[in-house]
Amino acid sequence: MLHAAPAVERMEPYGAEHFAALALTIALIVVLPRLVRRARDQRLVERWMSVAGWALLVITVLWTVWGMLPHNYDVLESLPLHFSDALRVITAVALIRRSGWAIAVSYFWGLTLNLQSMLTPDLTYAFGVPWLDSAMYWILHITVMVAPVVLVWGLGYRPTWFGYGTAFALAVGWAGLALVANGAIGANYGYLSYAPEGPTLLDVLGPWPIYILWEAVLVASVWALMTWPWTTARSIASAPIDDRLGIVRRKRLGAVRPLASVARNARGRRRTGVATQEAATPETATL
Repeated sequence: MLHAAPAVERMEPYGAEHFAALALTIALIVVLPRLVRRARDQRLVERWMSVAGWALLVITVLWTVWGMLPHNYDVLESLPLHFSDALRVITAVALIRRSGWAIAVSYFWGLTLNLQSMLTPDLTYAFGVPWLDSAMYWILHITVMVAPVVLVWGLGYRPTWFGYGTAFALAVGWAGLALVANGAIGANYGYLSYAPEGPTLLDVLGPWPIYILWEAVLVASVWALMTWPWTTARSIASAPIDDRLGIVRRKRLGAVRPLASVARNARGRRRTGVATQEAATPETATL
């Protein structure tokens, strides 16, 4: 039996707030990878990535706890069973640990499943504080969109076909968990039991449950296209395997060098220059 979602206040899509969030996302996607590639201290960059990961994890935990408080709790909204709920934690792990499986999942989920939430947002003010609901929605969704872009196009991580399979298997597993929960409590986590009220990309895939099958086919196809450029012979030659399971490769970016190394090289060049100059200068006679 399908259950209709409760009537709650929601953000009107394609308004000023929505377009401002999309503009900010595009700006970050363009700017941040370039800054990372041009950074001269790789260790400093990765340290800041870890800080961002811990910040994302802390904010995610606090937001989940906020939704569980008695005056906010709604079994249909508060449980962390949406794909985006899992993605936030996984992206935090990717930023903190640079684990191959987490990078692969953040890349595939963050740039596709999360993209639907940004292009066709189903933003309900379920916790009764519209400005907070709105701010947290966009902060969390923008972060998990930008993070994989920085990891792949900034730090040089590339998913393999095994990474593709890992991300898809975890998506199927999470969908199964959400479906079981939906059946037990009448919720719609993952939008797997009925389509959202507002217009979404699911509307063009047919009625439930047909849209779930088409969504699986579409996701598998798009993810394959997202994997192929990183698995050509040329790409593989420039990016060795970076983790024990072979889930990601990493292209070492020559422009990214530790500042300490740069300083040592500069001192070495100065010493070499001084020594050369001294060797070239004839000794003066002692009077």
